[in-house]
Amino acid sequence: MSYGIPSAEPSAQVPVCPRHPDRPSYVRCQRCGRPACPDCQRAAAVGFQCVDCVNETRRTTPEVRTVYGGAVATGKPMVTFGIIAVCAVLYVLQWLIPNDAVYQSLGFANIYAEPRYGQFEPWRMLTAAFLHSQGFILHIALNMYMLWAFGQALEPLLGRARFLALYLISAIGGSVGYLLLTPLYQPGLPLYGVVGASGAIFGLFGAMLLVQRHRGGDTRQLWVLIAINGVVGFLIPQIAWQAHLGGLITGGLCAAVLAYTPRGRRQGLIQAAGLVAVLVLLAVAVWARVSM
Repeated sequence: MSYGIPSAEPSAQVPVCPRHPDRPSYVRCQRCGRPACPDCQRAAAVGFQCVDCVNETRRTTPEVRTVYGGAVATGKPMVTFGIIAVCAVLYVLQWLIPNDAVYQSLGFANIYAEPRYGQFEPWRMLTAAFLHSQGFILHIALNMYMLWAFGQALEPLLGRARFLALYLISAIGGSVGYLLLTPLYQPGLPLYGVVGASGAIFGLFGAMLLVQRHRGGDTRQLWVLIAINGVVGFLIPQIAWQAHLGGLITGGLCAAVLAYTPRGRRQGLIQAAGLVAVLVLLAVAVWARVSM
């Protein structure tokens, strides 16, 4: 009597996974009805779908976007939390690294004769927004609280990419406002630097104001908040009200670009061009100031 060796191949009557023909599968896709092995099964509202049907659905389903053109992002405002995390890490480094090295590398000052503070290193206009005063802990605490509060409202409305662009351009606008509205550094005079996210935060104020008006919402509380913070900048010494004003105007311009661009296939392209135009306007203002 001879004994046969079992075949590794399934019989013709046994359903097999189309992507893995050597694997029998008695579970069928709820959409196309084909067998799907465990590696090719994806949980659906009812039963399972095969990986091919899931991929096809993703390709054919239009991406959901906000009214301002950004991709809808569910869950936590990750850009907002990311900015807060960067500011917190740099604040710790400001305490740990001696000789004020972090500020010397990233801070911004209104200069004319000291190129290392901004004239030939324009990125300092942005990096200074991630630093905060070591002698006043409420500086970073209040800024991060405002960022958390307004970021949770604006980031889902605009989309993550647009919110990040708004914040960064507003931060630059705050530094430009400081540059335009304070005397340029002259040899022999004190050199005053500026750090902090306040310019970018005021940019969020301006953006929220524009967005609320565009949506037909009540803006009275925002006007009161802007007025109170604006007055504080004049009453308390060592607060750069110039950066607040620059950020507020810049944030408003960016929000106007995002809010009033007509919806359509080219909405994102037009918005990107508008934000670049705001950056160009800031660059021209800097060039005009330092060329005086």
